[in-house]
Amino acid sequence: MLAELLETAGYEAVTAHDGDEGLERFREKQPDLVVLDVMMPRRDGIATLVTLREQSQVPVIMLTAMGEQSDRILGLEIGADDYLAKPFAPRELLLRIAAILRRHVPEEESTSSDVIEIGPLTVRPSRHEASLGGEELTLTGAEMRILAELALRHGDVVSRERLTRHALGRALTPLDRALDTHMSHLRRKLGAVARDDQRCEIRSVRGAGYRLIID
Repeated sequence: MLAELLETAGYEAVTAHDGDEGLERFREKQPDLVVLDVMMPRRDGIATLVTLREQSQVPVIMLTAMGEQSDRILGLEIGADDYLAKPFAPRELLLRIAAILRRHVPEEESTSSDVIEIGPLTVRPSRHEASLGGEELTLTGAEMRILAELALRHGDVVSRERLTRHALGRALTPLDRALDTHMSHLRRKLGAVARDDQRCEIRSVRGAGYRLIID
């Protein structure tokens, strides 16, 4: 059913019945985006995502059961770009896929003209590369888009609405905590490589958004 939906929308869909088969098909086909169901047999979606992230930063959307917040948070923490709770409207899935693909620039199309350099921080969004003080940052697609958006406006407050729209490709809703999870993970990664004589932090501005501070 999902494959039919995607093919009707003009995508070429490759399906797998479990996580092991999914990883094999991924290596064979190298798709532009992966939709993972948490409840897959044999190797579930979470375990599949862990293995997938060891070999690729391909965009991933997780499908989770309604109300399973722990699955959604865990999926985002280990590298999913977005999630959708079942049951979902087919149009919503298609919109999220389209939004992520618009923001994912393949490496062969990348250029060196979009480098963002602020002190020790260097971000190359189209090449999916970022470093702090010469130390490489390993980021998911969503984390890279968040960091790039903050870096472009470093020192200024960037609203949650703007970050959600630019990084996740959708409007912010009252119960949507995906941005918070991505932000927490990004902060940990920046803190892990920052030297004592560097300051590169993302500050929360209550009721307004986030600000990137670099000294």
